[in-house]
Amino acid sequence: MAALRGLLFLVFCFFSKTAVADSGTATYYTPPYVPSSCYGYEDEGVMVAAASDAIWDNRGACGRKYKVTCEGATNAGDPHPCRGDQPHVFVKIVDYCPPGCRGTIDLSQEAFASIADPDAGKIKISFQQV
Repeated sequence: MAALRGLLFLVFCFFSKTAVADSGTATYYTPPYVPSSCYGYEDEGVMVAAASDAIWDNRGACGRKYKVTCEGATNAGDPHPCRGDQPHVFVKIVDYCPPGCRGTIDLSQEAFASIADPDAGKIKISFQQV
């Protein structure tokens, strides 16, 4: 019986999946969203984003989907930019935000506006791959 418990414990430890979110900042960019670095002229919709060097992974980020949650303001100009109680959005990485990118993730204007006031320009976020 003790051996079975030990085996179950090991299986749980090796196969359990703990979701941990990273933190960073988000900005937004405006249409058109094509062409993109990942998909050329293929339209991937409006809930899309561009990855900064922090998550680009030499094009490995192309097609990854992220849950992005607004966590708060980055400036005093808009101290409460987040919309709703738990503002989050799901986006697909379709493009690259080149060096000098102001955020970890550059959301489409529509994705940003769904979680925060666009007048904020830049927000604190948590994000996790889904």
